[in-house]
Amino acid sequence: MSSVRLVTFNIHHGVGDDGRHDLPRLARLLADADADVICLQEVDRHFGDRSEDVDQALLLARGLDMELVWAPSIDRPHADPATGRRQYGNAVLSRLPVLVNTVHPLPGEGEPRTALRALVALDGAPLWVTTTHLSSRSAADRAAQAAAVAALHPGPEEPGVVVGDLNADADAPELGPLRERFTDAWLAASARTDQAGTFSLHRDAGLTHPARRPRARIDQVWVSPGVAVRDAAVLDGAGTSDHHPLLVDLDVSFSPPRG
Repeated sequence: MSSVRLVTFNIHHGVGDDGRHDLPRLARLLADADADVICLQEVDRHFGDRSEDVDQALLLARGLDMELVWAPSIDRPHADPATGRRQYGNAVLSRLPVLVNTVHPLPGEGEPRTALRALVALDGAPLWVTTTHLSSRSAADRAAQAAAVAALHPGPEEPGVVVGDLNADADAPELGPLRERFTDAWLAASARTDQAGTFSLHRDAGLTHPARRPRARIDQVWVSPGVAVRDAAVLDGAGTSDHHPLLVDLDVSFSPPRG
């Protein structure tokens, strides 16, 4: 059995609730989480003024001394060809070796959406990590995207997780394809903590959005058979994004091959 700490976070292109783009502030929050794998959504690479036209994915990976896997959902020419492409999408940062990574376009109208899959090396066997950001446009699009993401997982004999900003509560009908193959990590966790006050009606509800007054649990982790959840915690990300990050401590077991 191997232990893994994972964080998923919609970083809102590094702009906090004060309206300020501050990548060092974001990097400090992520460093304090001390995660083995960090899954990020709404990441800019030379996208424009809102994020000072920097390569956020590369700067965060270098600042945290982690391997970078990148998946643009939006990919356009930049006004300055020497700068590179103008991109926006999902990233995985890992201090575990990444063995394989693939990018999968998802169905739906409106803003393009993708799923990024990375196979990370653990003691004994690898773990599939899939991060995505589903449509905010319609439940029908989310249903098709959730089905496409669920179908990417090879099967129960290979442990994996699906994480990200799903733009729907975990019990929403459109996330049915995920519930059929995975378990909601927040509900499965042996211990849970979040940002709600001791006497709040929302205490331990795992709400992540909007950061100022969370009322939805749209940032989620789903685990396959073979992945147990020790702890789940909603961290305080209000100064760095319009979401809060979700941290999970996982224990991954491996089934020996048959035959």
